[in-house]
Amino acid sequence: MGVSMATAKLWVERWERQQERYALGREERFTVIADVVEHVTADRERPLLLDLGCGPGSLAARLAARLPDAEIVAADMDPLLLELGRTHHPYAARYVEAVIGDDGWTDTLGLRRPLDAAVSTTALHYLSEPTLLGTYRRLASLLRPGGVVVNGDHFAQEGPPCSALTAHVARRRAERSRVHGHEDWDSWWAAAARDPELADLFDLRGRRRAALGNHGGNGSDLTLARHAELLRQAGFQHVGTVWQFGDSHVLVAIRD
Repeated sequence: MGVSMATAKLWVERWERQQERYALGREERFTVIADVVEHVTADRERPLLLDLGCGPGSLAARLAARLPDAEIVAADMDPLLLELGRTHHPYAARYVEAVIGDDGWTDTLGLRRPLDAAVSTTALHYLSEPTLLGTYRRLASLLRPGGVVVNGDHFAQEGPPCSALTAHVARRRAERSRVHGHEDWDSWWAAAARDPELADLFDLRGRRRAALGNHGGNGSDLTLARHAELLRQAGFQHVGTVWQFGDSHVLVAIRD
């Protein structure tokens, strides 16, 4: 059920372009996340990092390049994206299929020591509020003292006026960057589904999704302030934004 290196390269590169439509300042956001992880692991010989909702390894690959001594575990529920990552970025991480927030999901990760950082980008917004809180609590239990959760995503602001303004700023930057000319999410998946080499993985993906049903709900309407409050409820006393452009943020929570 594996794919060739050429096929993985093709679809991962198209994935990168497609994602630029949605993640405002994507490369800068990746860089900031790496800055945070670099800072909190400066005294660690082999930091242990967990990439949540890793997709085809975009963030994991960048962290591996920045922190070559790190051990990275990359988790996602999508077997097709995981296989693309394993093939295209084989040395960046250990890829694990896991349904974030599901019962016992961290048992599948094979962690043998406390985490130094749990990172995510444009992934946790699909979790419902109760599932997200449970996930934050589980991460707090897995992190060492001084470890961090770093979440880069689009977060709604408090109140329609501020939300409308930040969304407008995001749209204007996207227009200036001309990323809206890239293929969108639906087009990428439709095109990939026509690749015969990916047929078995699409079949497996369909069976996995059918078994999960409507897993997790949708927490995309949660505000930045609500995310911060959930992190505090989960035991993180120090929570703050270290980067923002429009409605795109990098939110950091530090475990005492």
